[in-house]
Amino acid sequence: MPLKDFIEQNQRPAMEHRRIQLYAALFLFDIAILFGSFWLSAAILVGQTPSMRAIQVMQFTIPIFVVIAIYNRLYSIQTLENLRHALTRLAMTLAVSAMLFLVMTFYVGSTTDFARLTFSTAIVMAFVAMLLVRSVFYWNVRRNFAGRVSNVLIIEDGGPHIDLPGAGRVTADSAMVENAHTDPEALDLLGRTMRDMDRVIVSCPIERRVFWTRIMRAAGVHGEVVSEALQELGALALEREHGWSFLVVSAGPLGLRARLTKRVIDLAFTLPAVILLSPLFLIVALLIKLEDGGPVFFVQPRMGQGNVMFDMLKFRSMKVAKLDSEGARSTSRDDDRVTRIGKIIRRTSIDELPQLLNVLRSEMSLVGPRPHALGSLANEKLFWEIDSNYWQRHSLKPGLTGLAQVRGFRGATETEGHLTDRLGADLEYIRNWSPLGDLKIIFATAKVLVHPNAY
Repeated sequence: MPLKDFIEQNQRPAMEHRRIQLYAALFLFDIAILFGSFWLSAAILVGQTPSMRAIQVMQFTIPIFVVIAIYNRLYSIQTLENLRHALTRLAMTLAVSAMLFLVMTFYVGSTTDFARLTFSTAIVMAFVAMLLVRSVFYWNVRRNFAGRVSNVLIIEDGGPHIDLPGAGRVTADSAMVENAHTDPEALDLLGRTMRDMDRVIVSCPIERRVFWTRIMRAAGVHGEVVSEALQELGALALEREHGWSFLVVSAGPLGLRARLTKRVIDLAFTLPAVILLSPLFLIVALLIKLEDGGPVFFVQPRMGQGNVMFDMLKFRSMKVAKLDSEGARSTSRDDDRVTRIGKIIRRTSIDELPQLLNVLRSEMSLVGPRPHALGSLANEKLFWEIDSNYWQRHSLKPGLTGLAQVRGFRGATETEGHLTDRLGADLEYIRNWSPLGDLKIIFATAKVLVHPNAY
């Protein structure tokens, strides 16, 4: 659409006022819900209406909630457009507010006649009610504002085609753009096109990027310029230092706090497991020795975090003479290399238990992308020959179990699809990592320990 037609037809109002109205309404609902939750909790569990102690608790809790909510960006564009983000922020805000209140009352020596059960019930009731309110707001935004509470404009000026749902789109006249430096009317047209926009994205050739940068800065809008080169690099952000600009093209998936949390989860499960399973370890080791006298463990080099090799441990399930240290041949259902005890421990996933020692040595994690044998093939191709993104799965520690495993992607990789299914799950896990996600996968693994593809 040409610029002039866009100005005439686009009557969409500035969304900033609408957002402020939605934020204010959401805030008032939250305060009312907190009052109502404490009032109702006291009435049900204490039997007092009104409860003076409940009123005192509300007077302390609500200011704490307001401060944490603002700090935690509980009222933001993203919380209106993304329900999952809104609910996560809400849960964090209420949890932190409750903990701060309890800490404050402990240190000031407040009386405890308002029971912890009553307080906890009020917080849970508030969360449920606030969740419902946010769901209503979210669906209202989707129905009345096409899912966006911000005005986004894409200006096409000879660059690559960009498709963003809900964004406006105009086509710039190249002759007008070239003369805009000296033509006030052209500048006025561009200014009115960008007016009231929360975000302006320009797709143009490289030689006109400087011009558009100046125009958007002068217009006082949040401006962005599309770059095909940056798209190819997958740039994450821009850093500036000592007058130089640097593109951030890679970043570790987990920060220090997240890595510490993940390690704590690993140790919390692994240490008790090694102790409790030690009798099973001894029994399996004895049975392996009794069958053919060979080594108990099968040690194989695998690729670990940061594309650094490590020796992965398994209970040996194959005949000594037919061990495949490179993993070039996938195990089949009636594989003649597997021993009698090997069939049992493979079918029940007991052969993987020695990897708990790899977890203790910090070479592996309980949850992560499963480490593949270096010579593994799918359709006669090495895994990294099938998909160039394969190596990205090593940005986290390999796991004893993972998202791919609980989804049933295990066993032989006979086709390229078998590999891409697992790779897709691995990269999804890395993108969306969370402590709760790890716990869900750990408990879900119990359902797939015995699996038809475990052979």
